[in-house]
Amino acid sequence: MRKKLLFVMPSLSAGGGERSLINLLSQIDYGQFEVDLFLLSHEGLFMSMVPDAVRILPLPESYTRFSQPIWDAVPRLLLRGKPTLAYGRIMYSVVNRTESNVGTREQGSWKYMARAMNRIEKRYDAAIGFLEKTSIYFCVEKVSAAKKIGWVHNDYDKLGMDPDFDVHYFKQLDHIVTVSDECASVLKKRFPNQNDKVNVIHNIVSPSVIRRLAEKEAKDLYDRQGDELIILSIGRLHPQKGFDLAVKTCKRLVERGYNVQWNIIGEGEEREKLAGLIRKEGLADRFKLLGLRTNPYPYLKQADIYAQTSRFEGKAIAVDEAKILNKPIVVTNFSTAKDQIEDGIDGLIVEMNADSVAAGIGRLIQDREARKRMTDHLSRLQLGTEGEIEKLYKLLG
Repeated sequence: MRKKLLFVMPSLSAGGGERSLINLLSQIDYGQFEVDLFLLSHEGLFMSMVPDAVRILPLPESYTRFSQPIWDAVPRLLLRGKPTLAYGRIMYSVVNRTESNVGTREQGSWKYMARAMNRIEKRYDAAIGFLEKTSIYFCVEKVSAAKKIGWVHNDYDKLGMDPDFDVHYFKQLDHIVTVSDECASVLKKRFPNQNDKVNVIHNIVSPSVIRRLAEKEAKDLYDRQGDELIILSIGRLHPQKGFDLAVKTCKRLVERGYNVQWNIIGEGEEREKLAGLIRKEGLADRFKLLGLRTNPYPYLKQADIYAQTSRFEGKAIAVDEAKILNKPIVVTNFSTAKDQIEDGIDGLIVEMNADSVAAGIGRLIQDREARKRMTDHLSRLQLGTEGEIEKLYKLLG
């Protein structure tokens, strides 16, 4: 008999957690496991990459109505005789509009969203909330399973969440998984009574798959002018990723005479703000928001330098992918940076300000030998983490 697993995730739109889930699902032994996936949205960049063996569960009709725009949802819920759900939809909107912090906003709105969620009838051997907040809350309250696992993909203390809210849910989990030793240390300090539940499973990356996908495009994807040097960053357009810092860094590089073109692959809530900053700094020809790309690896292969300007990270999966494609890397000194980069060996760790990032990138531009040393070093490393799936199997028993 195959074990029955359920993964819970808000969506498969672009993001490191989403890509991590797709990579994990691609490694599961479907001879041993029957896998279901519950998503709050059936749209997203990675939907087409879900393995055929995974069954995506349908959304409850009540949640489909609840998730519509408020001016459509409330009248329809009232017409169907569901005033409690209509009130919940109003309060959900109020919380989301009045709570400025993203973390506590999602925590506060959960109790109203939960009213629109039916309990899943099927019983599982294990249910896995694969992202902090809603996925874990759903897993605890709406699923019957012999084991429950919650995944935290970031430095918990940087998420701005209320630990008193989360501890109620963490107590009901059998295991708490995170993606780096530093993130595990943070969780253990923040939730000392849950210490024995914390496990580290690194993001799964497959060098063979990444290198194969990187060869899909042969043409120049950047339309580079002359000896223009290409810098690439990948991530959600979100304050966490520090792309405003990237724009300011690009400005400094141009002012110092460097012929650079900085590109970002990603989409998100900061697009308009970043576009405005790019215009303000006069960088329309130098700094480009490329949007989402189903296959970012040819862009990564053709870039000269990979830059991660994040304010915080759990473990940046794009950094691991850049290492696999042997790219010189510059990362800001977020708390988990040293988990991924050995400063001066396979990249540079710089302070979290535009002058420091510009100095690091400038150093790599000027010192071709340093770039070559980093590239050669990376080419000799064994960077695949497919074996991390065994850690999950061990937790599943």
